[in-house]
Amino acid sequence: MGLVRFLRGAKLLGQTKLVPGMTIAEHGEDAGVEIPTNCTSGNCGTCMITLLLGEIDVPEILPPGLYEEIVEEGARLGCIGIPSGDVDVDILPPI
Repeated sequence: MGLVRFLRGAKLLGQTKLVPGMTIAEHGEDAGVEIPTNCTSGNCGTCMITLLLGEIDVPEILPPGLYEEIVEEGARLGCIGIPSGDVDVDILPPI
């Protein structure tokens, strides 16, 4: 199994064991790290985080609030992003 680590810059805010099928926002809750969300459908971008290490799949058709340019910079939506294996995320978006 893997770990999901939450950072703000270089500061480690918390970590939790990877639970297959759980979103980044749900893992954040388990780790005691608040990821702000307004929905759980990926339509607003409130929960945008930056993937630093590992893999979080991106939907084939990007939802509103997520654009190809920022996906290339590591942007992912915590409300729908499901990690695979160890991941490090910055709770701040790349923009």
